[in-house]
Amino acid sequence: MRSLLVIIDGLGDDPIPEWKGLTPFDHAEHKNMDQMISLGICSNVSICENDFVPESLSCILRLLGVQQCDFPMNRAYLELLAHERDISEYEMVLRCNLVSVDENDTLISFNGQGLTPQDMAEAAAACNEFWQGIEFMHLSMYRNLLILDKDRRILDASDIQPPHESMGENINALLSELKEKSLLLKHFIEGTAKKLERFSRDGIRYMLYPWGPSERKALPAFAALHGLQGAAVCEAEIVRGIAKGLQLEAPKIKGATADIDTDIAAKTQATLELLKQNEFVLTHFNGADEAAHRYDYQGKANFISAIDKEFLGPVLKTVKEPLRIVVSGDHVTSSVSGKHNKNAVPVIAAQVNSVKIPVEISNYQDILTFLMKASDKRG
Repeated sequence: MRSLLVIIDGLGDDPIPEWKGLTPFDHAEHKNMDQMISLGICSNVSICENDFVPESLSCILRLLGVQQCDFPMNRAYLELLAHERDISEYEMVLRCNLVSVDENDTLISFNGQGLTPQDMAEAAAACNEFWQGIEFMHLSMYRNLLILDKDRRILDASDIQPPHESMGENINALLSELKEKSLLLKHFIEGTAKKLERFSRDGIRYMLYPWGPSERKALPAFAALHGLQGAAVCEAEIVRGIAKGLQLEAPKIKGATADIDTDIAAKTQATLELLKQNEFVLTHFNGADEAAHRYDYQGKANFISAIDKEFLGPVLKTVKEPLRIVVSGDHVTSSVSGKHNKNAVPVIAAQVNSVKIPVEISNYQDILTFLMKASDKRG
């Protein structure tokens, strides 16, 4: 018996007033998910419950059976691993967003809004010079990392607000304590702001926003946790980092992106190939989360429909052996507020190509039991 976990990042949402209270999941067309529901169940479950802040790192690790005591502090370290890099025990790594700010110093986007992908690449290049004590590493689009010597004042700071949770707030107030604690980061923030002045337009200017400090942290191997050989189909840096940390095979897939423009057919083919070789496969789609952060509820609904038609349809048609499938969100990403929250997300679970079996999903432990029940080593 093989298992497939499909995580649609940010699948949960708030009711959309324009749709008379329907969510993007409700509004989407998903006849293949409906077929799964007829064979199994559709529940609403909070993955993070009240244990931690709702975000992908912790929620996905929980869905994969990693115990909370093994969660890394923030996700920057795993994003670094995703790019085949590591740091020593004497270093730390921070996430670093390209953000946009208006004339009143108000944060108006966490993702370089107003710049094209080419503009963002040029902005990163403008900031990627020698900074004494800091290594600047561009990942993609608005995403960057900073590597520097470990500083417990920064690592232990709980007041560095995530930019995507801080829209409408004053940028100086948001970064003031970080700059007070680290003269090095203060010079970096102010120095890169000058280099980015040439990208200013229509009263909007751009800055780099360091946040989410992280240090080296080893994850348990997936095989040791569950006694199963596993693989992952993913492109988002955090999920590739999780896969690498858990020692899951995670091939690079041409055409795959971390947004709604990803090549769903390519991810489908990769999933089918990996299911032939592994007892467990994780397939992750990030675009629903990105669309919700942009308040694009129609784009989110369309992406959910596309996953149902172009991914689940071929999987259900092609796989002939008994297969356990779970389709789940990791957290709510509200298309109304643009933020994450800890509310329940849709979870669909079914066993296909076999005699219909009763399925009960009332919490995240039930998801693990259903997918990994061949193992008595679950975390």
